Amino acid sequence: MVVNTTRFGPIEISNDDILTFSEGLLGFNDLGQFVLLDDPNDEIFAWLQSCDEPSIAFPVLEPELFEENYALQMTKSDLQSLEATDETSLRSFCIITIPEDPARMTANLKAPVVVNIAKRIARQCVLQNNKLEIREPIFAKLQQRVVTHNPDSIKSQVSDWGVAVRLKEAPKKRDPEVGL
Repeated sequence: MVVNTTRFGPIEISNDDILTFSEGLLGFNDLGQFVLLDDPNDEIFAWLQSCDEPSIAFPVLEPELFEENYALQMTKSDLQSLEATDETSLRSFCIITIPEDPARMTANLKAPVVVNIAKRIARQCVLQNNKLEIREPIFAKLQQRVVTHNPDSIKSQVSDWGVAVRLKEAPKKRDPEVGL
């Protein structure tokens, strides 16, 4: 199946790559199929790309990259919706908002996207922990992580996502000044 995205162009995916959101995402209830994309040209983010609407793609990160003691604490309803008995078979991703000034980027810790990897079922879960923020500032935390783990990219510091489709790397542009 080919998904014609506005950000990445046409991408080839299989049915096994599709994450099904039976309830859609908050504010996007009519979009039920997404694919998680790993862009090798982006050292920080993965992208949650809609298969239904080519212009909809959200940058996402695992919350553990910037929030040390992040815990899901799922409700029974969330677990049932994800067809999971506990949180061990689930992976979570926070949707990132990147404004014009990237230093003001935030993560939605309160409503992560949670994926049952084995069943390819996903849901945006609103967690009951009132200490979690919808707009948690993360730029300084990511910057600190880069300094601490340099020279590794942010994405290389997470375990294998197990759900992402790796995009083909764009050809490197040759510098006309080099090699002449």
